[in-house]
Amino acid sequence: MKILMLSDVYFPRVNGVSTSIQTFRRELGRLGHEVWVVAPEYGLPTAEEEGVNRVPSRQVLFDPEDRMMRSGPLGRRLRALNGRGFDLVHVQTPFVAHYAGLRLARHWGVPCVETYHTFFEEYLFHYLPVLPKSAWRAVARLFSRRQCNRLNGLVVPSRAMREVLERYGVRTTMRVIPTGMPLDAFQEGDREAFRVRHGIAVDQPTLVFVGRVAFEKNIEFLLEVVRALKQTSHPDIVLIVAGEGPAEGRLHRLAGELGVRDNLRFVGYLARGTDLASCYQAGEAFVFASRTETQGLVLLEAMSLGVPVVSTAVMGTRDILAAGKGALVAEEEVSDFAAQVRRVLDDAALRRWLSQEAREYARHWTAEGPAQALLAFYEQIRAGRDAV
Repeated sequence: MKILMLSDVYFPRVNGVSTSIQTFRRELGRLGHEVWVVAPEYGLPTAEEEGVNRVPSRQVLFDPEDRMMRSGPLGRRLRALNGRGFDLVHVQTPFVAHYAGLRLARHWGVPCVETYHTFFEEYLFHYLPVLPKSAWRAVARLFSRRQCNRLNGLVVPSRAMREVLERYGVRTTMRVIPTGMPLDAFQEGDREAFRVRHGIAVDQPTLVFVGRVAFEKNIEFLLEVVRALKQTSHPDIVLIVAGEGPAEGRLHRLAGELGVRDNLRFVGYLARGTDLASCYQAGEAFVFASRTETQGLVLLEAMSLGVPVVSTAVMGTRDILAAGKGALVAEEEVSDFAAQVRRVLDDAALRRWLSQEAREYARHWTAEGPAQALLAFYEQIRAGRDAV
């Protein structure tokens, strides 16, 4: 099968959408299928990838990390793909790529499938505060329903996201297909070297967060947890924050207000590989409290490296945490979350058990199975397209 994926975001922009596209593209290729990608240029040096078509783009005013593909160059790039024999168009984002993908699929007479990666209902008001939260939620629901119901098929990364879309009134055929973890995603890191590099003592209690430093990730809550632990039981606690994003300035100010500035290490973006693995493994626990995750791949990344997880179970993280393996589930309440973290920090036997359990559990989330499920969904949509 020959698939064209269109997206408003891709590497070097680091987020879950980019990771999902790359993971599925590689796995589908291993299974003998051809996947082309059309995505924005970022004005940054990037490694050339065969089959990845870059389109000139401009900045997005309210979110300077992202880019918007220019319509003229995008149209020319897509016209150049005419006659290549694509069997299906798979859109990854609901902006320029969505509308271009629909038009292209109709022109070629092939199905159009989309993945619903982002829980926009809990996202937009952070970046466009010109309307109240309730208004943005209503806009996001209407926008999503109209877009999704024009598709031939919809991929969702978790059961929670499917339930949300069903409540919106989405009637398009949906399939829950998580991204999964590539078998070779991570090699062992160097915990001690990472700690030395960032001024963390070998026996200092340390927590790790990896992800986009964005408002919707609820990192402010983790700072409150750090303050509680500092005041009650672990005065030298450290939280490593690995990532970049628009909330970093606000988090620095909040850290000062809470009196935990010396307990934080902002280490910036770390590319997948030894540095990121070392960062994960530098902590006794990986902590997470996002309310908007449609899947939560970072939980699996931490688990695959044997790092116990303490997390709330909200939206997509519910699917990962439901088995109760390698993780302690906490409420989004400072005292309860801090108590779960304290259990991990203070009980070496529990840490060892959770670490072993996490590694074993992460192996069940390898990417080959989801890629095969995606192919089966493609075939189902192609076979039933005339009835959609």
